Amino acid sequence: MGRELLAWIEGIPDVFVYLALGAGAAVENVVPAVPADTFVVLGGFLAAVGDLKAIWVFLATWLCNVASALAMYEVGRKHGRGFFMEGWGRRLLNAHQMERLAVFFDRFGTAAVFLTRFLPGLRAVVPVFAGVTHQRPGSVVFPLAAASAIWYGALVWAGAAAGHNLGRVQEALGRVNLWLFLGALGVGAWVARWWWRTRGHG
Repeated sequence: MGRELLAWIEGIPDVFVYLALGAGAAVENVVPAVPADTFVVLGGFLAAVGDLKAIWVFLATWLCNVASALAMYEVGRKHGRGFFMEGWGRRLLNAHQMERLAVFFDRFGTAAVFLTRFLPGLRAVVPVFAGVTHQRPGSVVFPLAAASAIWYGALVWAGAAAGHNLGRVQEALGRVNLWLFLGALGVGAWVARWWWRTRGHG
């Protein structure tokens, strides 16, 4: 990171930096293409070389990300069923598929919510469908918060451990995220196959 940029960030009051990092981590659940991991690692790095505190970086990014994920869960719970019952939403999931999806979440929803918090892309989608299938809040909140705490805690630590070598940590994170992305693609392929096979029913 350039010294000029670092000096500029250090000139901003800490509370606004925490809020910006938290907002960046929250956006991912609405726009999956915006990676929350980058903001978390950056916050850890800034805690190592500047005045930020790692614990506050963790809390800001973790709480904001979990809050936005639960907001999307609530949107799915309140409006998801209606969306998929009419218009072009019915072309995405028919009644039979919705029924099968609800059975899956009833059986494996807690594990699915927990594990997909580590997978890019899927981590933003699963809370929505947990809401659509009307999963109990407890079966969503606790695994989601726990998995996010583990992942974000590791990222803040990695960023803080980087010291002045943020580039090396970003390279390592890129490799880890590549493998996680490949895992997400594998799960996505399985979901696509399931969607195609069940499409003709109902």
